Amino acid sequence: MKKWFQAYRHMKIRNKLSILVALIVIVTFSFTLLVQQYAFSIYDRQLYAKSSQVLNLSSAAIENELKRIEQISYSMVADVQLQKLLRSLKSTDSDYEAHVLRQNLIDHLLTYSGSEPYLYSIQLIDSRGADLVVGNSFFINSAKKARIMQLAGEAGGGSVWIFPDDSDSALISARDIRSFSTTNIDLLYLGTLIIRINLDAIVRKLAVEEGELLILSGRDVVYPRKPSFDTSRIADRLTGRTGYFTETSGGKTLFISHSRSPSTDWTYLNLTPYNQIFERIIFIKKLVVFVFVGIFVLVIFLGIRFSRSLTKPIEDLIGRMKLAEKGNFAEAHVLSADDAPMAMDEIGLLRRTFRLMVERINTLITENYANRLLIKETEFKALQAQINPHFLYNTLESINWIAKMNKQTQISRMVEALGLLLRNSVSLKEPIVTLAEETEIVRSYITIQKFRFGDRLDFTLDIPERYGQLKIPKLTLQPLLENAIQYALEPSVGGCAIAIRTYETENSLNLTVEDNGPGMPADTLARLRSGEMKSKGKGIGLLNIDERIKISFGEPFGVQVESRPGHGTRVTIRIPNEMEG
Repeated sequence: MKKWFQAYRHMKIRNKLSILVALIVIVTFSFTLLVQQYAFSIYDRQLYAKSSQVLNLSSAAIENELKRIEQISYSMVADVQLQKLLRSLKSTDSDYEAHVLRQNLIDHLLTYSGSEPYLYSIQLIDSRGADLVVGNSFFINSAKKARIMQLAGEAGGGSVWIFPDDSDSALISARDIRSFSTTNIDLLYLGTLIIRINLDAIVRKLAVEEGELLILSGRDVVYPRKPSFDTSRIADRLTGRTGYFTETSGGKTLFISHSRSPSTDWTYLNLTPYNQIFERIIFIKKLVVFVFVGIFVLVIFLGIRFSRSLTKPIEDLIGRMKLAEKGNFAEAHVLSADDAPMAMDEIGLLRRTFRLMVERINTLITENYANRLLIKETEFKALQAQINPHFLYNTLESINWIAKMNKQTQISRMVEALGLLLRNSVSLKEPIVTLAEETEIVRSYITIQKFRFGDRLDFTLDIPERYGQLKIPKLTLQPLLENAIQYALEPSVGGCAIAIRTYETENSLNLTVEDNGPGMPADTLARLRSGEMKSKGKGIGLLNIDERIKISFGEPFGVQVESRPGHGTRVTIRIPNEMEG
């Protein structure tokens, strides 16, 4: 490094200036690329959020329909009449009686298949190996039938899924029918129930049409039967339950978001053409690169020309000085014959040239600095324009108006609560608000959560009006209420009681946020108090609230947490009970 520094020191001014201009352009170009990549990452996250929402809606609708069909198959194997007919068929020795029983079985199966739009057929293989089919008759080859019966037998009466293949486009649900009744449970084999499901119709009817839907079970393709790309490469990249990535297949780049179902363990994928969405952005990115390369070459060329124009007079002056040093004044006079007459000697010319050079460099630096400030200001305004609260509030008001016009009172109330909650949360004008204003934020938040949890959330707010003008840091109660819902209500199956109450001591007002949730072990509580344990969410933590209260009112005030396993959690906030100061 020292060797390079010494070499730079002894360079000509022309080379030094060229290197400096090149470095400035390179740094500016690198900064722009970083900002560009950051913007693309934001676009990816926004695309994933939308794609994930679509995927969750589609997968939930499809799985609910499949669960309903699976429940139908359970109802069939538990059907008393069906059990009776199959037991009679198993025990009879008469071919005629067996024929009559099979006709009765077909009539009974028709009662199930007639009202189901998503079923190709219902097939029952009785204990004697005969096939009884209602609906769209389809021949299942003997090898596949044997495999289906083997899988159903291994499931022990449970339902098994057989995925579509080249021979059959249907999704098959199969299960054994075992003999049981209220008086006798012998679990004798009575037959195998095979339901062929039109998965294409379910997807077309229930899936949200946004991108292309793909369903995998491990490495097996559930839907569609013949994907238009190699699914093995995609299956290798499914490392988590949810996520997103890009994959290039057949010259096309796909944006893929995925979500794994906890009930069936199937993985649902939403595939969106990446190039189509980001076509303009990619074009702008390439254009920016080309423009910067052109600017870089032009600036380097102009920099070299400019530095040469500055150093050439000095080199000429040095040449003249050397000639004068040698005493060759005549030749020195010839060298200066082409120059315009100047009313100063060689030292004055050197000073003037140096002064012009410094002024010129200073002008370039000032202009470059001003341009960079302008770029930063423009980028900052562009980022601000991406989130416009005024536009958001107008949008919520429009949604509220439409909800009221359509008499959707629940949506109207929820939108009004969300608008008030956002308006109070986003506003940064007053970091300290009255307790009445903080209570309004809590009411808005509870209004939204009530629609989510319904009767499971038992909320009590007991703050007397006489404390309404006391001061409290903004967003103190709402984060604590959010923590109570997250850690006490969400993990439980039943309801949960959450209450905000007050009690007054000599110098303070104490607000408590209590719940009857599972509580916390002693070691977890100690880590939470010391700050070693961070919350799983992205909201405001307890230490943040405690520090803001201490900064606002002093060390005697703050947050205290009490919790025992099985007895819930209580968070106490201590603030001054006087309005002065």
